[in-house]
Amino acid sequence: MTLTLYNTLTRRQEPFETVEAGKVKMYYCGVTVYDYCHLGHARACIVWDVVRRYLQFIGYEVRYIQNFTDIDDKILNRACVEHSSMEAVADRFIKAYFEDMARLGIKEADEYPRATHTMNGIQRLIHELENKGFAYPADGDVYYEVRQFAEYGKLSGRKLEDMQAGKSDRVNVEDPEYQKKKDPFDFALWKAAKPGEPAWESPWGAGRPGWHIECSAMVRDRLGDTIDIHAGGADLIFPHHENEIAQSEAVTGKPLARYWLHNGMVKVDGEKMSKSLGNFTTIRELLDRGVDPMAVRLFVLTAQYRTPIDFTDEAIAGATNGWHTIKEGLLFGYQYGKKLGWGVGSGEWGVGTASLLPEIVERFQEVVNNDFNFPGGLTVLFELAKELIREGNIIVHEGKTETSPDELQRQWQTLVTLAGVLGLEAEIEAEPDKSNGLSDAEIEAKIQQRQEARIAKNFAESDRIRDELQAEGITLIDSRDGTRWHRN
Repeated sequence: MTLTLYNTLTRRQEPFETVEAGKVKMYYCGVTVYDYCHLGHARACIVWDVVRRYLQFIGYEVRYIQNFTDIDDKILNRACVEHSSMEAVADRFIKAYFEDMARLGIKEADEYPRATHTMNGIQRLIHELENKGFAYPADGDVYYEVRQFAEYGKLSGRKLEDMQAGKSDRVNVEDPEYQKKKDPFDFALWKAAKPGEPAWESPWGAGRPGWHIECSAMVRDRLGDTIDIHAGGADLIFPHHENEIAQSEAVTGKPLARYWLHNGMVKVDGEKMSKSLGNFTTIRELLDRGVDPMAVRLFVLTAQYRTPIDFTDEAIAGATNGWHTIKEGLLFGYQYGKKLGWGVGSGEWGVGTASLLPEIVERFQEVVNNDFNFPGGLTVLFELAKELIREGNIIVHEGKTETSPDELQRQWQTLVTLAGVLGLEAEIEAEPDKSNGLSDAEIEAKIQQRQEARIAKNFAESDRIRDELQAEGITLIDSRDGTRWHRN
């Protein structure tokens, strides 16, 4: 059951082998913090959260780093509109990010480096590129000389000669930045300060870093020269990740990442999500409408992570129904564990891997090991949940089940554990408030009165008692073995 991953760099699925045995260094290109996170961010963060969880589940020690881009033209523009500062805007939306991710059940990364906190590493990397002949200064700017890196385009599959033909008509030769460059494909590593913008001192004058160099520096500072997994959205393959490779590998002479993984984009009703189309939905807007965060997570995981997904009302309704099924299975132990003799009270028996069903776990791993096939893993969960629901119905209607309590406990523990790998967790519902309702003894007394009425053929009284109990939220179930009841 070897884990194999589709590597964007090699364009094929490969066995997963880490730089250091048993350990994974993983970096995810995080968000630019100028606005609230939207559905595209939700998908990416859920996917890489589950990838990390799964790697830990199969025994890897994972160091997971996710950056914040906290200096960018979009942040500066928002600060200008709001008569605020770049730092204030960034801080506000970083705080909002953590709020949204907590609602989605996203585990926090091991570290969240910020571009503005990595300025020494950024300048050091630019200086090394300059010394090695891959970068050149130009009137306070510093540019990366793309043609000096022979392997440029290896991630995206693009060739400079092909891009040259399409770019010539779009170049504005009057653009001052264009005039500074040796070649139209060269990109900025450092930008000279503009009036009114925040700036940092550097050997090239006051200014700020370009976008691409930030991630190269943060990866190197936090994880070293070569990492195992570099993750991000498919929209980042070119130019961002392509430029990261060019920057980092030109300096170190080593691969920046062994595996490049990219999640597909999110569409809304078949169209690209954008504010101009009016279909731009933030995470908090969606959740504030009453959509269960676990249904959002389930929706994301029902699609193979590399493929596009289409967010529609029908899709989220289907995911909500699916979550109700899994949730009912996850709550099985808390509803029936006491009756099955698992423990004195709900939750006291716990969930331990020693009690899992190995054949189910092996089947789960076998499907997920095929390039993180989470939809296949969900199929295993649904089968377990439906079986537990069926067993719960038998317990309610017949008062017992033919399956042994030990076997049911193992099924439930297996479901809870595997669902947790996917980040699907059900909140334990509070016990019904009995302070103003009937006690168990009072219910049993009512049932006895009803039985006496039936023996006396006083069916009107029998029906009255049943209706009275039903109004109190108590359902009666008659069988050859007597009458059982449960609270609704």
